[in-house]
Amino acid sequence: MRHIPHRILFAALILTGPIWAQMHKVAKPEQVVRAVGVYEWTGDFAKPTASRLIPVSLFIDGKLEDAGIYVARPVPFALLSGNVYELQTAGIDKGYLDLAYAKHLQAVEATGDLAYDDGWFGYGSVKPLAAPKKAAALKPSKTLPVLTGSKGDTSHQADAKTSTDASNNDDPNRPTMKRRSDNSAADASNSGTPSASTTSTGSTSADDPDRPTMKRRSDSSTSDTTTASTGSTPADDPDRPTMKRRSDSADTSATASSTPNSTPDDPDRPTMKRQTSDTPTTDTGSTTASAPTPSDDPDRPTLKRHSAEDAKRAHDTNSVAGTGNLNDDPSRPNLHRGKPTSAMTETDLPKLVGIPQNLHQMVAVSDAANRDPHAFTLEWEDAAQHAAVLSKMQAMAQTQLAAYASPGAKPPAATPPSAVKKTTTTRTHRTTSITPPTVLLSDEELKAYTLSYGGAATYVYSAHTAGTGAALRYVTIVAQDNGLGELKPAIQNVTDAAHLDRTPLMRFVDVVDAEASNRASLLFELRGQNARQFGLYRVIASHSEQIFLTGTTQ
Repeated sequence: MRHIPHRILFAALILTGPIWAQMHKVAKPEQVVRAVGVYEWTGDFAKPTASRLIPVSLFIDGKLEDAGIYVARPVPFALLSGNVYELQTAGIDKGYLDLAYAKHLQAVEATGDLAYDDGWFGYGSVKPLAAPKKAAALKPSKTLPVLTGSKGDTSHQADAKTSTDASNNDDPNRPTMKRRSDNSAADASNSGTPSASTTSTGSTSADDPDRPTMKRRSDSSTSDTTTASTGSTPADDPDRPTMKRRSDSADTSATASSTPNSTPDDPDRPTMKRQTSDTPTTDTGSTTASAPTPSDDPDRPTLKRHSAEDAKRAHDTNSVAGTGNLNDDPSRPNLHRGKPTSAMTETDLPKLVGIPQNLHQMVAVSDAANRDPHAFTLEWEDAAQHAAVLSKMQAMAQTQLAAYASPGAKPPAATPPSAVKKTTTTRTHRTTSITPPTVLLSDEELKAYTLSYGGAATYVYSAHTAGTGAALRYVTIVAQDNGLGELKPAIQNVTDAAHLDRTPLMRFVDVVDAEASNRASLLFELRGQNARQFGLYRVIASHSEQIFLTGTTQ
């Protein structure tokens, strides 16, 4: 017998049909629409003196778009009035930003207070988070439980029974059971109706309105009931179902009203209206009443708003609304405590101009779906761990600053600042300690994050030197732990105040989940001399990748 290869047998099994059937249900992929922006303010967070929202990215249709220009008709989709942004710190909500209006600014001069003011900006009011609901306090039970002994313990059983009966008699809500006497049981079985003794001493009294009753048929009512209806319910029962037959006149009226299964005088019968010649027909140039409007499309993209009605009206500004609830009238007068956000203007919400010294930044996220918070902050184990990581990040920063000061020299990346190097001369052998110049760093900031579930620890370090112009240098280091206690740099940026147009300053804003994937990206502000951009960077295994970059604002 000739040997058949296994590949031929496998192909034959595939052609005969599937061996395993798919048993699980494939869910429809979720449509994620998520906008990310940077909220900037001066003064107090609860009551800022000036504020603005800079749109950054918009994740829609599985890709990132520039939120400052996406569907600007004329206002961008991410800056529509009524959009609500969640102000976050490392994934945890701190407040809400209710957008009131948006404005497009054009920089006339690239210096002074008008610097960096070019493009679309949103303005609104900050609202605090809703207070968590307090759980109702537990109240002690009015009826205390009573423990009884076993059957053999007769001495305690009698006392327990006496105390139980005394406590139960005082409880008006305890259930009770009454027994029938022998005479009443015999009378009930012979006559089929409750006897006098049953009424007085039976399970339920005759004057109890909640007692259940059962009606028996007599011999005389059997034929009448059968004639009146096909069931066994007495004819005088008001709750029994009945069926009415149509007469000739009812047939004629039912034919005219197109409801043959109900009488015309029935107020609860369903009715269907037919289209007459006066009803307008479908026109190719107009939208009929049965055609869905854009606001009724369940798959249309929306961001987080006040309510579904607000989102519906925002996408259907040109459609003609039918007669409905009077509360849907946009022109109706409303009474508010204070001024509503939608009616605020520039005088009520002063806009932020330029980049002041006391500028604060925070990530703002708007998503139509309510998602569980995901904290990306990595807590320090103790002060010793923080000091150890800070020392390693400072060593990386000093190395980069030394290389920036001497562009032609190769930076000793693997040599720590306190290393000892031996030099040999022609006459004597001497050992000298050569350390690179240590630069005093100011405003040092070190933050630790876990960008994904089970991911490596990610550290972000930033500082600057003293001086002005070329002497003022900025350094930013992003490093990850390789699992062996060593830090591998992923992003290293050094620049000075005089050459920001050549190498922009990477100012760290925060981490943000821009794609609703439970994986955070690093959001940086790339600040130049008179312009800036915002970029998202993904860091995996000590390698960084720029996944998004906005347009330039001047």
